[in-house]
Amino acid sequence: MEVRRPEFVPDPALSREEMEALQRDIADAATFADDPDFDSATLIDREPGQSTLADASAGDAAAESASDTQHVVVGVDQAFFDDRALSAVVASRGGEVIDRAGAAVDVEIPYIPGLLSFREGGAILAALAELDVDPDLLVLDGSGRIHFRQAGIATHVGVVVDCPAVGVAKSLLCGRPTRSLEDPLPEGERVPIEADERVEAPARTVLGHAYQSRQYDSPNRHVNPLYVSPGHRVGVDTATDLVAALCAGYKLPEPTRLADSYADELKADHR
Repeated sequence: MEVRRPEFVPDPALSREEMEALQRDIADAATFADDPDFDSATLIDREPGQSTLADASAGDAAAESASDTQHVVVGVDQAFFDDRALSAVVASRGGEVIDRAGAAVDVEIPYIPGLLSFREGGAILAALAELDVDPDLLVLDGSGRIHFRQAGIATHVGVVVDCPAVGVAKSLLCGRPTRSLEDPLPEGERVPIEADERVEAPARTVLGHAYQSRQYDSPNRHVNPLYVSPGHRVGVDTATDLVAALCAGYKLPEPTRLADSYADELKADHR
């Protein structure tokens, strides 16, 4: 996968002020609306977790024809070992893994909230460059528009490679839920996350959703929601619709769940 906007490639050698200025430029370049060239309906218009591959009974020719029209979805996740960031990317089409790749780069800066892409972005871009297929959609472990400057890692990477991207975070970096999340949400529930005083966006701009992908049927334990936001070329509602369609009975959507598993495999190989 090629870099389309080299001026936005994350450079950990920049000062913090330069990094934040670059993020503002990235947010300006990002599109937080549905891209007409990306037909998200082929992923959304099905039951959550259901493969879009043609039914085997339809015959091999029908299955092959359906596969040709399906999107390539790439999950992205990271791991760390010996002061190196390791990125794992897994490409699927119609629920079937068709390619995967990994790359590791030296970690040059510590973790700083809001600047994750400068710590891990180099490894992600290196791994994407190793794929033999071009993604139609990136699903990244991290925030997109739910970010202080509306340029989380999903937005940063999405803009650099100019590909539709969605961020799926496990914790809320900033923004304000439109209602309390203290009580467990029922499965399938979504709560808008609006810009607050920490976000460089007009007040009450909807940045993403707290999305309850899975929930226990028990009063004694619960699953926390995911925080889903558009990265690039995807609207806020569509981003959550996509994640809902890509979940298959687990908390994480399949693309990042597979990437997480592959990252653990790659990390074990480096030991």
